[in-house]
Amino acid sequence: MRSATTIQSIRATEVVVPARPGSLNSENVLDTDAAFAKRHLTGGSWTEFANQPKWIVEIVLANGLTGIGETYRSASKEKIQEAMDRLAGMDVLKMNWRSLPIEDQRIYEAFETAILDVVGQLLGAPIHQLLGGAFRTAIDCNGWTGRRTPEDAAQKAYEAMQKGHKVFKFKCSDEDPVRLWTTEIRKRCGDGIRIILDPNQRWNDVATTLRLMEGVDNGIMLGLEDPIQHADVEGYKLLRSKLGIPLYRHISLPYTQDIKDIIKFVRADATDGYNFNGGAYNCVLLAEIAGLEGKTCWRGSEVDLGISETMGLHIAAASRSCTIPSDIFGELVRVDDLIVEGIHFEKGAALVPTVPGLGVQLDQGALGRYGTGSRLEVTA
Repeated sequence: MRSATTIQSIRATEVVVPARPGSLNSENVLDTDAAFAKRHLTGGSWTEFANQPKWIVEIVLANGLTGIGETYRSASKEKIQEAMDRLAGMDVLKMNWRSLPIEDQRIYEAFETAILDVVGQLLGAPIHQLLGGAFRTAIDCNGWTGRRTPEDAAQKAYEAMQKGHKVFKFKCSDEDPVRLWTTEIRKRCGDGIRIILDPNQRWNDVATTLRLMEGVDNGIMLGLEDPIQHADVEGYKLLRSKLGIPLYRHISLPYTQDIKDIIKFVRADATDGYNFNGGAYNCVLLAEIAGLEGKTCWRGSEVDLGISETMGLHIAAASRSCTIPSDIFGELVRVDDLIVEGIHFEKGAALVPTVPGLGVQLDQGALGRYGTGSRLEVTA
């Protein structure tokens, strides 16, 4: 006889949820780096990232309970289908939740989230309890935007400060006058907010980074994330010794596909902390490694929708060393989060759900509005 906790069916619905007008670059700051866009799966330009499809996963048990998950953008339809075929008919209470039979990290977290959602409902526990328990009940979160003119940068930082955010994060390239950004932000915000600059490796090398950071107001800098190529571990060490501000390394499992990516940086003591995103158990493990190294971290993202961001809250809550404000800001950027009741923020911090499972419900109306018409379905 089939168990009530067997996966009866799985649906995956493709969606495209665009960005809010004005939430990305300044109007007159164009991003023409096609190679960068291709590397980061954002379409023809970085600013088209929100127009790339995601998939919403719904797992239904034989007893009728449903769990939900969200892939990273531009996930493979074929790999999603393979994962659905493999998981259908499995009993969620007989799985190894730390090692699901899925290899691709761009879809792994979606299925992991959906499975842990139903498991939490079955056991009467929020997901962070399944990850070991919460170290905090609210997660400080960054404000965020793309490349800006100095005046726009200051305005965006000011708006975030008014909402209670303590940190604001900017994307940037080697074409951006980041020194002028910090000057204008200081004028507008005083000591009210600190910033992270994130070139996504686009400053490329040590010499370029030192040139661009010359004259930057270090007093309002929380740190610099991924200025140069990840392979240049010695370059990170050199920058850490010269910049006078914290240097951070983003380890994004959906890109690296390998949790061992952290090892070279730990051995070299090459950064002051980390940005982690990807599957829950792997990210909690990465945070433990960072903590043992004496470093802090935060939860990263790809500017996600509400399901993935809520999972990020559980992960950040269960990660001892996750004390830097996290990249949970999708509601500032996208026109919808696809959940019935959005993440609740108080003074720049997001409250961690305490109800069983993930703690949010899929908005079926929004799913219909932003669905592309492409759907996959498997029944055991």
